[in-house]
Amino acid sequence: MALIGLSSCKDFLDTVPDTRVYLVNLDQLQQLLVTGYMDANYALVGELSSDNVIDNNSPSNMAGSEGVRYHLGFYSQADEQVYAWQDVDLDISNSDTPSGIWNACYGAIAVANAVLEKTDEFEATGMIEGEPITPEQQARMDAIKGEAYMIRAYHHFILAQIFCMPYRGATISATLPGIPYTTLPEKELDPKYDRGTLEETYNHIEEDLQLGLKYITDEYYKVPKNHFNVASSNSFAARFYLMKRDYEKVVQYATAAFKGNDPSTMLNDGWWQDDFYYISDIGRYFTSIDRPCNFQLFTNYSTWWRRFLGYRFTCNRDAKRGTIQGPGPSWRRCQYQNSKTKEKFAMMPCFNGVCGSAGGQEYGAYFAGNCFEQFEYTDKISGIGYCHEIRAEFTTEETLLMRAEANLFLGNIDAAFDDLYIWNQEHISEDESRNYNMVPLTKDQILQFYSYYSDPDRSDPGYNIVMKFNIDEVCPSEKYHMTNEIEPYMQCVQHFRRIQQVHMGNRWFDIKRFGFSIKHTMGISDVYTLEVLDPRYAIQIPDEVIGAGLTPNPRTTTKAENSYVAISSSENVRVSN
Repeated sequence: MALIGLSSCKDFLDTVPDTRVYLVNLDQLQQLLVTGYMDANYALVGELSSDNVIDNNSPSNMAGSEGVRYHLGFYSQADEQVYAWQDVDLDISNSDTPSGIWNACYGAIAVANAVLEKTDEFEATGMIEGEPITPEQQARMDAIKGEAYMIRAYHHFILAQIFCMPYRGATISATLPGIPYTTLPEKELDPKYDRGTLEETYNHIEEDLQLGLKYITDEYYKVPKNHFNVASSNSFAARFYLMKRDYEKVVQYATAAFKGNDPSTMLNDGWWQDDFYYISDIGRYFTSIDRPCNFQLFTNYSTWWRRFLGYRFTCNRDAKRGTIQGPGPSWRRCQYQNSKTKEKFAMMPCFNGVCGSAGGQEYGAYFAGNCFEQFEYTDKISGIGYCHEIRAEFTTEETLLMRAEANLFLGNIDAAFDDLYIWNQEHISEDESRNYNMVPLTKDQILQFYSYYSDPDRSDPGYNIVMKFNIDEVCPSEKYHMTNEIEPYMQCVQHFRRIQQVHMGNRWFDIKRFGFSIKHTMGISDVYTLEVLDPRYAIQIPDEVIGAGLTPNPRTTTKAENSYVAISSSENVRVSN
């Protein structure tokens, strides 16, 4: 009995007293990295902070609307706070909130740190599971390190874009708060962190980014597009250096993302498909791993799409006309009329049939290819499960537009125009009857269109299509400056970027780095203005993190100044010029 008792006691004491996993081989490291991607979605915070969303409860200024307004509820209490650029302390358990983003990013970073700590241990001992590391194992371990470095760099980058001011050059950024850059697994009960400076944050990101690029490969994964791969890593590098205004590197890495292929052969072919039966089919098609334009896909938990189903804050009125249902340099003559509201507007023909709406578009519309929810049932009988969205995080199209912007500041207008032309051509059907007056892009169209929308005496609304750039103030540079010559082309770049990434949250990052000033109208008369370099460019770090001792972002006053889904092609009809 004693022997049995002692044996049982020994077995108990040998049992790990928690649920931690001890990593002992490369298979486990690779499997762990699958969880190293944020499961939250920054789209809601980015879009509600930007000019891509309006409050349907405010009076409309659209022609013929007679100041119509609605009395719609919010989906989440946090939506009101985000839209008013207030510090968010409501519904913080929601993954779409700043708290959800913060926790998801640091959760992903923790995975990367655990993997990198173990690869360091393997390399220090030269052994894996008691055996010397073989050349094949070393090559695979290098690939694992490459992905881990990219994961760590990317998630710190997203945290910086949301919770910090825009990058402002080395000197000014050294005076601005960054975010805690963590490189080691947490092993203390209540570790204390320092935010450091924004310059330090960017330096750390760049160091990890370059290490990731050194090791990253397309091998060792069955589905590379679900992981950082060669194309997406180079596209991320281009995005990072775009924020720093290091335009030579933007061109270098954007070009590398195409891996020697002609980018015009790598575009999304979903615009003119005829077999979309459900609107959910559109989202699945545009975000499929089979699309050559999609370099990397992120899956997350999000209820962002549900805001489009008859709630207050959505893509409507000026926001809609500045993005998915508005004019552009080569499609200004593509005129439509809403069969219910009778409003006439210009729109790229390719958007007719891939957009959804609620309330017959009175409450807003959305491009289903960028944001549609893919619901995962855990119990179909009870109708419960998880709300997922798939983000095409890095694409051919965004990479083209990054390269175009960089070439403009480098003085290569012809090269920039070539990429803008390719982007425009993607949206033109080979079937001429479906284009409905949309034509190939020309330089003259760019100069004329954006000159017209820069004229305060124009005859139609501006829809925020043309914006006043303050990039030289935001991020001063001795080498690069906004000039009158490149300004119309830059207007085209930011306009195309706004359309390309609508509903994804990235417009907010552009507003910050370009130094745009925007206004939000809430309710009957409250108007909130976000000026250039407003402290609220930096979303407040989560309240619970501040409570734990981390320094908050500085603030000034935020007082105001004064489920039916339909394919929208059934509501928008062509009209004669």
